[in-house]
Amino acid sequence: MSEHAVRIDRSQWVWQTGSVATRSPLPTVAATCCVPAGRPVLGAAEADRLAGLLKAVADPARLRLLNLVAGAADREACICDLTSPVGLSQPTVSHHMRILVEAGLLTRDQRGKWAHYRLVDGALEQLSEAMLAPLRASALEPA
Repeated sequence: MSEHAVRIDRSQWVWQTGSVATRSPLPTVAATCCVPAGRPVLGAAEADRLAGLLKAVADPARLRLLNLVAGAADREACICDLTSPVGLSQPTVSHHMRILVEAGLLTRDQRGKWAHYRLVDGALEQLSEAMLAPLRASALEPA
């Protein structure tokens, strides 16, 4: 094939050998080139909701903070107990916690001058289900 140069010209193949060119029609392609996924596509609203959750945990500091709250007694922690383990200032930790609350992963309860954060029931399960559902669905499909 090194002596032949293949060129595609809109509607035909052009094979050139030296000064002689022969033309042949393009090969036909099946109407569908791929096997359909067979699973429902994520709706726009669901995709937006999941994107918000994933953005919230995409930051390493927020992921660590969420892990600290999830591992605390009763899945609740005071802001005063969260600054030292992550090595960030209290205002920075408060900022990250606000993002986690807005994403629906934590709730916030003000007690005196300290804010206490609690993991929302089912929040981590919801997050993991969003990531694992496509894998489970593909595992159930026949090969």
